[in-house]
Amino acid sequence: MKIRSFELFQVPPRWLFLKITTESGIEGWGEPILEGHADTVEACVRELAPLLIGRRAGDIEDIWQVLYRGGFYRGGGVLSSAMSGIEQALWDIKGKYYNLPVYEFLGGPVRDKIRVYCGADGGTPEAAAQSIRARQELGYRAIKMNAVSEYEWIDSYQKIDAVSQRVAAMREAVGYGVDIAMDVHGRMHKAMARVLLAELEQYRLLFVEEPVLTENEEAFAELRRHGSTPLATGERNYTRWGYKNLITGGGVDIIQPDLSHAGGILEVKKIAAMAEAFDVAVAPHCPLGPIALASCLQLDFCTHNAFIQEQSLDLHNYGGHEGFRYLADASPFAFRDGYVHRTDKPGLGIEVNEDAIREAAKHPHHWLSPQWRNEDGSVSEW
Repeated sequence: MKIRSFELFQVPPRWLFLKITTESGIEGWGEPILEGHADTVEACVRELAPLLIGRRAGDIEDIWQVLYRGGFYRGGGVLSSAMSGIEQALWDIKGKYYNLPVYEFLGGPVRDKIRVYCGADGGTPEAAAQSIRARQELGYRAIKMNAVSEYEWIDSYQKIDAVSQRVAAMREAVGYGVDIAMDVHGRMHKAMARVLLAELEQYRLLFVEEPVLTENEEAFAELRRHGSTPLATGERNYTRWGYKNLITGGGVDIIQPDLSHAGGILEVKKIAAMAEAFDVAVAPHCPLGPIALASCLQLDFCTHNAFIQEQSLDLHNYGGHEGFRYLADASPFAFRDGYVHRTDKPGLGIEVNEDAIREAAKHPHHWLSPQWRNEDGSVSEW
């Protein structure tokens, strides 16, 4: 089971796929991507490759430690994302070799299905209400909305009112039959975040994500003292060391590690165990492709404090969503009544459509994050 070779495929809309092949011909797939930095992560994977070739693919923990500690400099989005995709592919190989799903190596299943949520749009109250009704009709029981745009350090209450009106329209449209979460995307500073959270208390949200930037760990504890809505963050934290203070700081109720950024499947399993010891829930971040989502589901099925899974593939549109063209079979993502059910297929539980991946990779995307500015011309968080 020694590693023979690797290949990288940059595919639309903004993803990077990795294929690792063993000397015996077993293939494992991973998704080592950092949105807006695909070229950089690809270069990082290539830099790490000499440490992989010839290694036994099943030595996942030791390989991870070599990649993390062996380069002296460690952590950060680029290196951690490169390591995450490599680690996912190694688990895929190991599962296929032993004919077991990855979750069986990590303690076995703790649930039969995992609740999932999708995004909802709406720049106006009317559009927001229409969007959430459409998701409800598809069977979703939870959605997340990006409700805020550019925010200055101290900003207008008109913007707060606009957010409140859209959430109110959603609540009126579906009542409490669909849970509503809100992603602030770290666009606000703590003074305005405090105002927004106070206004939104009345709507009983599932959670508010990144009300402030995750590096402002102390601000989460302050915001917690001013309200009861669960606070979530973590998509921009990497490895267990990047979560240590966040988990113990007392301001976060839900951590959102991204299995393509935070260090991979086993590393997020360790992060989740840390969180469980402090009564913190896990909701893996995943606005990515099918390989990343498959990795998340393997974690969800064996992790007790995982309670919901983000996805952006449109689980009802197997034939139309471009993410599903990269799969030979989309059935592992079968969606019923708001849940994805556990599969017993080996490895990550998916079979990729390699021909479609190779064809798409002929046209690399080079996607970059949008650049936002406030009304006065200063840079704003996206």
